[in-house]
Amino acid sequence: MILGLVAGILTMCGIIPQIYKAHKTKQVKDVSRGMLIILLLGVLLWTIYGIMKNDVPIYVTNAIAFLLNGYMLLLTFKLNQNDT
Repeated sequence: MILGLVAGILTMCGIIPQIYKAHKTKQVKDVSRGMLIILLLGVLLWTIYGIMKNDVPIYVTNAIAFLLNGYMLLLTFKLNQNDT
């Protein structure tokens, strides 16, 4: 369980440096929306799988990862609007 929790936390936190950089620089033109959409679908499916298996580390960390990656995707739209 500890290994799964650590892996989930690391995966969940992987987008945080990108969010920080986007806020700091106000630029997201090099961030791939396609990658974020695929990642969102993946963590959504992992969340559903974790719920079905009643595996708390899987569904909690992936649900948070979904929110963080979704926020990053929203930033790509918001900050790109400001560029034009």
